[in-house]
Formats: sequence, C-alpha cells, structure tokens
Amino acid sequence: MMRKTLLAAWFLFSGAAHAGNNLDFHNIEEQQLIEIFQRSGEDPASQRIKTFSSLFLGNPYVGNRLIGSNHADEKLVVDFGKLDCFTYLDYVESLRRASSVHEFIENVTRTRYVDGKVSYLSRKHFFSDWVSAKPRYVKDVTQSISRHAVTVSKRLNQKEDGSPYIPGLQAKLRNISYIPGDKIDSNTLSKLKEGDYIGIYAQAPGLDVTHTGIFIRQADGPMLRNASSLSRNMKVVDSPFLDYVKKRPGIVVYRAMDT
Repeated sequence: MMRKTLLAAWFLFSGAAHAGNNLDFHNIEEQQLIEIFQRSGEDPASQRIKTFSSLFLGNPYVGNRLIGSNHADEKLVVDFGKLDCFTYLDYVESLRRASSVHEFIENVTRTRYVDGKVSYLSRKHFFSDWVSAKPRYVKDVTQSISRHAVTVSKRLNQKEDGSPYIPGLQAKLRNISYIPGDKIDSNTLSKLKEGDYIGIYAQAPGLDVTHTGIFIRQADGPMLRNASSLSRNMKVVDSPFLDYVKKRPGIVVYRAMDT
C-alpha cells in the first residue's frame, strides 16, 4: 500500500489542507519519488522530464478529473491514476522542478494556477498560459524550431459566435505560433529536444491547442508521450511522433528552462 504519511504531514504542517482535496499517487510510491529526486538532482530539465514522465506510462486516461467550476469550489487534485493530457503535463513539469514530495505539491499549485491561487478562474485553462503567466518555467521555442512556423492572433476563450468557453473568464488576445503538420520534417526533428512540451494546434476560434504531450527520443524513433483518449489506448502511451503530428494541423513547442 502506498505510504501517504509524509504527504499528509506536509499538508497539516503547511496549513494547505482543506476539505475535499484529492490526493492519490496511484502506483507510484513516495519512496520511489524520493529516490529519483535524490539521484536526478543534477540532471538537466530534459532528462528529468523523460525520467518522471516514464513513471506514468500505462496509467489510465480519465477526462475532466479536475474539480471546480463557476458553481463549485475548486479543489486541488493530484491523481496519478486518472490523467488527461493537461494534468499529465502538470504533474511531470511539477515533478521535474521538485526536490521533495512537499515541493512537488507546491509546484502543482504554481504550474496549474496563476499566482498559485487554487480557484477555477485562476486555473491555467489554456496551454499558452504556461508561457504568458509569471513566473514562467517554460519558454515558447516554436519559431526557432522551423522557418515554416506560422503566427496567428487568437482571442482565447471566445467562440465564433462570441460566447465564452469558460463563463466568467475574460477573453485573452494572444499570438499563437505553430508549425504546420505537413511542414514537420527531419530538420524539425533535429531541432526538437528531449522533453519538449508539444501542443497540437487548434484551428477552432478561441482555443490554442486541442492536445498536449512530450517529445521523447527512443531507440525505435521519436515519440509523443501523451495521455491518450483514443479508444485503442485510454492511457499514457508513446505514440510515433511523425505519424501522429503530420495528420494534425500543427504543433506548438514549449521548452523547460533549467532551474
């Protein structure tokens, strides 16, 4: 059985506990995380992302796991056994910056929420919030990856008919750069780095991406490591990168900054 003593003690000590928080490390033991924190402390961000992301391979995909809305209080959710593509990246990015379980939980609040404020409207609902809100832990490198990168001005959270995707959240005018899927080639691959965060560009008005994953180099080729909602998967998998992205509108590329 997974030990939760350290985690529970931290919440009581920090005063961060409040009714309804959802914390479940599923099949990943606290001691396992502690050992990885210790041995990977000097590794670059790219290697830490590869290491921590691999822990989740095979864990189930479950959509809409986060708790909160305009009508219900936001709860801090850490659930390694029920992942969607965005929460998966939340956990990996928070783990790669952590040196302890305590720090990991603190990082989740900063990674997922603007200013670390756990509330529905402070949640980073859009992938590009990662490179727009401060402090920033990743940078947008899309334009430097390919000369074919395209930049589009989008009003995020505003549908074509003018209504919001998320009521109560102000629309955000933002430039989104992406590399068209049919322009991704061997030169693009050579400039991608292990651990780059990949967003699948959204053509629909008001959205920046429709899916996210992590660029991983394996012996059998480059992969998109992702929490997949495809019926044949429904778990965290490594999908052949080119096969996946060349069928999509394009990719957005964010790169972790070493801390």
